[in-house]
Amino acid sequence: MAEAAQQGAGRRTSPLRIIGWGFAAFLILLPLVAMQFTDEVDWTGADFIFAGILIGGTGLLFELVARKSPGNAYRAGAAAAIMNSFLLIWINAAVGVIGDDNPANLLFLGVILLALVGAILARFRPEGMARSMAVAAAATALIGIYALTVEFREAVLTWGFAGVWLMSAALFRIAARQQAKG
Repeated sequence: MAEAAQQGAGRRTSPLRIIGWGFAAFLILLPLVAMQFTDEVDWTGADFIFAGILIGGTGLLFELVARKSPGNAYRAGAAAAIMNSFLLIWINAAVGVIGDDNPANLLFLGVILLALVGAILARFRPEGMARSMAVAAAATALIGIYALTVEFREAVLTWGFAGVWLMSAALFRIAARQQAKG
């Protein structure tokens, strides 16, 4: 028993990790609390399951990146890509980025898949990740051009997502340079 306590004593839980998972729990419980006070929020069990899987999966991806990534620039690039993907899925599930029920919203899932396949082909190395995120940015920007035909603000929102992909690409480029130096 003393040995088990000693093994656990070396492991400390990061305050950021506690805050992150606490925030995830808060996000999932918020609609449940809101449902007690208003009829405007009406989630079903399936909604809570979807939110739990999406938020939990996002948290697990952050955990994996934090443990396996070579440096802060890589972590930040991955975090930007993960959050961008999370928000694209969340917004499209709720109301759609390009209007409610517009089939073009499915293109955003294609962009996420494109980024993921690129990351896998790059074996998650920073230089390949930078290229993959840049391609995702370009694809998202093209969707933004289509969004102009629907409404200007939806195009701007879409280009905002493209900007986050570009920021992720830039952070991966920095990570690649840091890795090359040393």
